[in-house]
Amino acid sequence: MKTTKEKAEKRNLHVKKDDTVMVVSGKDKGKKGKVMKALPKEGKVLVDGINIAKKHTKPKPPKVPRGGILEKAQPVDTSKVMLMCAKCDKPVRVKFHLSDDGRKERICRKCGEEI
Repeated sequence: MKTTKEKAEKRNLHVKKDDTVMVVSGKDKGKKGKVMKALPKEGKVLVDGINIAKKHTKPKPPKVPRGGILEKAQPVDTSKVMLMCAKCDKPVRVKFHLSDDGRKERICRKCGEEI
């Protein structure tokens, strides 16, 4: 039986960097944001303005010139976000299709447009 770590290593993501996504569950439900970074090994994505955590820091001149309370975005599990279709302007599920030249395309399930 595979452990959760082994399962996570083989996880493919339905979202990529620079995609617009909507959070479908959790404290930020309904918010939209842009994916800044995808973390496929953990099965998570870093979304701009979503899942913000506050960190209290002391001033450390080379790295942090001023201390205080810093806000930082934390990763969100990919199961909690849905890709936004540019044509529909709605959160949609993704369908994968192999094109004639062998590329894997992402297609909107509602309107059939390539994402």
